[in-house]
Amino acid sequence: MVARPTLRWPDKRLRTAAEPVEEITDQIRATWDDMIDTMEAMPGVGLAAPQIGVMLRLAVVDASEARGQAVRMANPEVLHASVQPRVHEEASPNLPGVSARIERPRAVTVRFLNEQGEQEERDFVGLWATSVQHQIDHLAGRMYFDRLSKVKRDMLLRKARKLAG
Repeated sequence: MVARPTLRWPDKRLRTAAEPVEEITDQIRATWDDMIDTMEAMPGVGLAAPQIGVMLRLAVVDASEARGQAVRMANPEVLHASVQPRVHEEASPNLPGVSARIERPRAVTVRFLNEQGEQEERDFVGLWATSVQHQIDHLAGRMYFDRLSKVKRDMLLRKARKLAG
């Protein structure tokens, strides 16, 4: 198992929609394992495959306190989102040193292919829901700061460029 390097913004792959996963293979499972190791090394609560340059619709999320409870997802899609919002400070290893308060639905129901290759629907709430939505954005070629106003987004990217210096 290996923690892989993350791409650095503005790598064009971070703006590219990932390809659907046709079936769950040993290669997919190995990629998930590497993604979990990478997420733990950050440390973070989720990771999407494009963040490490793998252009497949794969994501892992672990917002548990104890850790070790990662949910592996292929082709995740939100079926239902709560109207009640939740604001959370979000960041990405692809753009280190900066973060922003992002509002997303507090709870979501997500359908995905699980590790056994079966369709699964699961409800996520709180930080789990925030992380799942953040990863699904990555799979569509979107970054969390795309949810900010243009002024706030420009300020955040300027600060990130200064830090990268």
